[in-house]
Amino acid sequence: MADVRQIVIDIISDIAPDEDVSNLDDAKSLREQLDLDSMDFLDIVMELRKRHKVEVPQEDYPKLATLASCVSYLSPKFATV
Repeated sequence: MADVRQIVIDIISDIAPDEDVSNLDDAKSLREQLDLDSMDFLDIVMELRKRHKVEVPQEDYPKLATLASCVSYLSPKFATV
């Protein structure tokens, strides 16, 4: 199975290339740690779909608030891809 945490970090790096993603705190809000706005967040969701065929319904967006919650939410989805 793919390293979901690294996949999310790679996408964030591509969307916000000026952000330092080298020492993200898995438990802190991504928006708190990085200068991400709602469009950046949508871009992350779109890249998950485009690159990895992973769908995230809009009502599940809050489940992607932290790196840890991204991993726990997305891991089962990657297991089926």
